[in-house]
Amino acid sequence: MPSRLRYSGPPPEVLYRDYAARGRVDRDAQLVSSSSRIVGHPAERVWETLTDVPGWPSWAANVRVTAFDGVRPGARFRWRLNGVAIRSRFAVVRPGRELTWTGAFLWFRAVDRHVLEPVGEHATRVTITESLAGPLLPLLYSAERLRANHERWLADLAAALDARPVRRAGDGPSRGG
Repeated sequence: MPSRLRYSGPPPEVLYRDYAARGRVDRDAQLVSSSSRIVGHPAERVWETLTDVPGWPSWAANVRVTAFDGVRPGARFRWRLNGVAIRSRFAVVRPGRELTWTGAFLWFRAVDRHVLEPVGEHATRVTITESLAGPLLPLLYSAERLRANHERWLADLAAALDARPVRRAGDGPSRGG
């Protein structure tokens, strides 16, 4: 157990290059969690909402975005999750399929993967897999809390998708009223 308490994960650049950029999480991390949800919307629509990073706070009340430089591999963004300041960098950006980034806060390091899989014509399975590592992490945070955050994120994402009107081919531009 003591060695698990001291595990800090790979150095940040290795975590980015050899793990996140290859669509992998750190399976040796103290915390690894995966959650899925099927939403009744096509992957393209889920992708639009997921990659609208400045728009996250409109549907995820526990998120604030403080800096954003676009969605592309290598682009960085800063945000707060439940008040905790996180520095992140996109590693995989495969439209309609996968969005992966690394994150760092205090002495902790994470890889977050969002994988979108079409389920029929109008639904998508959204799977979040995250690894979180850092010295003393198991004393401060649990796999149950990590999973609960993922479940909340997925529920908030689904609610945001359900609340947005669907634009159909031939619809004119929406007008404010």
